[in-house]
Amino acid sequence: MPFIKIDVLREDLNREKKQQLIRKINEAVTEVLNKDPHLTHIVINEIEDDNWGYAGEQVSALKEQGFSTAKK
Repeated sequence: MPFIKIDVLREDLNREKKQQLIRKINEAVTEVLNKDPHLTHIVINEIEDDNWGYAGEQVSALKEQGFSTAKK
């Protein structure tokens, strides 16, 4: 029984995007690991910018300096 935990920054991850993420990950686990999709558990943890560090800085501080997590 796969258990998949996803940690993401709390951003523009609305209900529809979460559902899409869950569905696509479940499809990948079913295809790659040959697991029953009804036995796969996926948890999404949304983490505040102040609670995430990158390159020795809080993401909230980096965003104030122009850092973006958007795809380029």
